[in-house]
Amino acid sequence: MEERLFLIGFAMGAYAWLTRRWTESGRLDRPAFAVFWHAVFFAIAGFAVTMIAMLSIESRRFSAPDGLLSSRQLLPSLCGAGVLGLWALWRMRSAAGRAEKRRYLLNEDLEWSETVFSAVLLAAVLMYFIVQAFKIPSGSMEKTLLVGDHLFVNKIVYGLRIPFTDKRVLAFRQVQRGDIVVFRFPTDDKKEEHCGSVQYGKDFIKRAIGLPGERVELREGEVIVNGRPLGREPYAQSLDPSDIRSRPSL
Repeated sequence: MEERLFLIGFAMGAYAWLTRRWTESGRLDRPAFAVFWHAVFFAIAGFAVTMIAMLSIESRRFSAPDGLLSSRQLLPSLCGAGVLGLWALWRMRSAAGRAEKRRYLLNEDLEWSETVFSAVLLAAVLMYFIVQAFKIPSGSMEKTLLVGDHLFVNKIVYGLRIPFTDKRVLAFRQVQRGDIVVFRFPTDDKKEEHCGSVQYGKDFIKRAIGLPGERVELREGEVIVNGRPLGREPYAQSLDPSDIRSRPSL
């Protein structure tokens, strides 16, 4: 999501910069070009809104795309851009002969593009480096986290992620036993199935009970780390009512 927001912010920023430059040069005083430029703004807006909506739907149903955009996102987004772009053409053509109306519509586009640029860029930076919201889709973490719960994830505590890579720098601390972490499913195979379906690129949320280099085993329902029992796990549950290890402490 963050990379898509950067893309939207860059497009809106470029539109605002060019609009100011061409307004000063008088290029946007030409009726035909003003009509075209108004349509460009709405095409960008239509593409962005449709892409975010499709990404929200796709992230819950499919694996992550190979690049910034998948075909499932790209085609509807282009349709959204086309629909709003054509509507803007019709809207501006009705005002093409009135210079004051053209300037009003273009100034409105400029204000929106600058607002979206600032807001989206700030949101992208926050989501990429500092904090991001997630919604729990399954019951694998019950009763700690329930289906439908919303939470904010601290993305800076384990270090700043270098854009478009999986590397981190300036970490405050490393993952510790008991931490609840969100991570991308660890597979490079885009078609391999895990847990009954393709998991490539999907976000998972789990509790860390093993650290790098440790050996984790499960023996008769008990977690063993490096040959020693992990001990009482107040968050663990068992379907066996006689299993006292699963009873929560009061």
